[in-house]
Amino acid sequence: MSENDAQATQRRDQAHADPGGETAPPPGLESGQDTGDDNGAQVSTGGEAPGVPEAAIPELVIISGMSGAGRSTAAKCLEDLGWFVVDNLPPALIPTMVELGARSQGNVARIAVVVDVRGRRFFDNLRESLADLEAKHVTRRIVFLESSDEALVRRFESVRRPHPLQGDGRIVDGIAAERELLRELRGDADLVIDTSSLNVHELRAKMDAQFAGEEEPELRATVMSFGFKYGLPVDADLVADMRFLPNPHWVPELRPFTGLNEEVAAYVFNQPGAKEFLDRYAELLRLIAAGYRREGKRYVTIAIGCTGGKHRSVAMSEKLAARLAAEGVETVVVHRDMGRE
Repeated sequence: MSENDAQATQRRDQAHADPGGETAPPPGLESGQDTGDDNGAQVSTGGEAPGVPEAAIPELVIISGMSGAGRSTAAKCLEDLGWFVVDNLPPALIPTMVELGARSQGNVARIAVVVDVRGRRFFDNLRESLADLEAKHVTRRIVFLESSDEALVRRFESVRRPHPLQGDGRIVDGIAAERELLRELRGDADLVIDTSSLNVHELRAKMDAQFAGEEEPELRATVMSFGFKYGLPVDADLVADMRFLPNPHWVPELRPFTGLNEEVAAYVFNQPGAKEFLDRYAELLRLIAAGYRREGKRYVTIAIGCTGGKHRSVAMSEKLAARLAAEGVETVVVHRDMGRE
């Protein structure tokens, strides 16, 4: 064998032994565990991985803590802020989740994973996964939700559900077992939030303060036109009635058209009170929107009704939605009953 052939053989052997350029096993596999046959897929979140630049690795938040302390609320808050949230993911799969995010070409830039004692036997793998992520320079934060025993007992009794670790014992036994199991993780947490005396809105405000950044949390609005004769929208947060305006239905040349027609819209807004209503209702919505943001509410449905949901409510909904969009509110317009007549 020539010297060049020997060097090529040595390089192939090295590549076969360590396809990722490192000697560490793929995420989710313990040291010494078989990684599969020669053609098996290898998982790596390292910045050195081919095709996955370090800048593409998503930011990671791990949400954990006591059962009943508000993990679901914290996760929902991050989801509303645009995070990709995975609930009850086995810890051994966290590095794999991070790599999938890294390969999404920026579509998944922030991942939140809820890890709790429901994982049972998987929970022991969390420390290994955290060490693996740290070795690969993944930015991660641990949020730990804490609460007093008394508050947790009250919450479990109010929903009449057993603690996941109480078994045949009492709720306090399950709480004690969980607290001991999570003691080390709590010590490693970057952010500990005690929810003993917090309500849902206060917890969301704390999460917003940590993760919303300098920008004010976004409010998204759905402006829905509807006809009263078909019933009120069950999902409406606010309802306004346009039946105080003359009905274009009784104008023969306008009757076939809808509020999307320019002539119908002009007829509606030339009526006394129409423009004044739009201005004052938009001003009222600015006040309400500020309060919704403070209380952690991210979505609002504004229903605008008239008799049949064809003329007045449609025209007003379009103008109101345009006004909200101009003020920076992400707005969707839905005409529920247009076309039913």
